[in-house]
Amino acid sequence: MNLYPLLFEPVLKDYIWGGRNLEEKLGRDLPDEGIIAESWEIAGHKDGTTAVSNGPLAGTPLTQLLTTHGLDLIGTRSQWALERDKFPLLIKILDANRTLSVQVHPDDQYALGHEGNELGKTEMWVVLDAQPSAEIILGVTADTTPEQFRQAIEAGELEPHLHRITVQTGDHICVPAGSLHAIMDGLLIAEIQQNSNTTYRVYDWNRLGHDGQPRPLHIDRALDVINFAQVEPSLPHPTPLDAQREMLCHNQYFTVERVALTAEEPFMGHNDGQTFEIWGVIEGEAMVTGGDTAVSLSAVQFVLLPAALGDFQIEVVGDTAVFLRTYTP
Repeated sequence: MNLYPLLFEPVLKDYIWGGRNLEEKLGRDLPDEGIIAESWEIAGHKDGTTAVSNGPLAGTPLTQLLTTHGLDLIGTRSQWALERDKFPLLIKILDANRTLSVQVHPDDQYALGHEGNELGKTEMWVVLDAQPSAEIILGVTADTTPEQFRQAIEAGELEPHLHRITVQTGDHICVPAGSLHAIMDGLLIAEIQQNSNTTYRVYDWNRLGHDGQPRPLHIDRALDVINFAQVEPSLPHPTPLDAQREMLCHNQYFTVERVALTAEEPFMGHNDGQTFEIWGVIEGEAMVTGGDTAVSLSAVQFVLLPAALGDFQIEVVGDTAVFLRTYTP
């Protein structure tokens, strides 16, 4: 079966820090009751796998697509991922209605040695909506040592070692593995990350989980992987590429661009078998065409363009639209 632009049915997660902003601000259909913290938009992980929602492959899990279509789906640059039977990336939307835990993710080498077939987790965030004075935590404050950090955890006095950054709608944050971080309350975020769900918590604000018990902390493993050389980083600036595109984050796992299009200037692309592309509309509406298939997108929605798709076109419906474009470098 020929591959085509693929839409997916999200998988919803009800972690304790979530809310109802996916419904209230993005117009998503949510269960009638409860909170939603994360919407896994494109995912092929044991903790959550999305299924195709359009065309002849509707109902097929992403994990099965990888098995049946292999490099035609993900591209030759991701041969390593096929050998590990993993789709390379995971796309989420996060509703940080309350503050997330202070945490860190391992790199591939540490994850392979301690977490079985799990990948490390390098990620990036794009702020879709921010309340006034919303903040993130990224990195440590000056002169923080691992010994001081452990002592501060034990004494319940960690906050002086946490570097806070005020953020607003449109900001982006690159979060390499090893970055101490937390998303604070009042933020709606699109997250692009390695296909991993390994998180080492170091502090959870003394709150209880759904079961009435404190959520587990992973202090020893966190201290193994925290990059204490990441001292008081600032927000990155986009790098202009051309009149339509700017680079947000680039690493060995993914490249993310922000693309601004008008109705008069569609984007013409070609997937030649080296990499898939994931396009997400974050403002406006669009029509994505590949082969004989056209799909419509509205903010905030993502589409997977398989590596063997060939020519594709992104057209704005209306006057303007803004996209996140992700591919493997």
